[in-house]
Amino acid sequence: SLHELHNLYLMDMLHTLLLYYLLIINPLTFAIYGVDKWKARHGKHRIAESTLLMLAAVGGSIGAWAAMYTWRHKTQHKQFTIGIPAILVLQLALCFALHG
Repeated sequence: SLHELHNLYLMDMLHTLLLYYLLIINPLTFAIYGVDKWKARHGKHRIAESTLLMLAAVGGSIGAWAAMYTWRHKTQHKQFTIGIPAILVLQLALCFALHG
């Protein structure tokens, strides 16, 4: 029916928007972690840990996780070494639960 087609179109559009969002937020998060590592090395004003964790929580967990090990940044902090993978697992579980 027309209603079902409309719903399928909306779901497809939502998936597309989510994909684009994730393709933006993860590289952005990765870069921001890199900037914070650079600031740490150069004695500059740092990015708040709450901001770094928030970026992971709003969809940048893959970028955060990759950045932690690429830049060797925040790897001594349990809230990151446990928190970032936990956020990622929760986000993946949510995706699977919503998808099917």
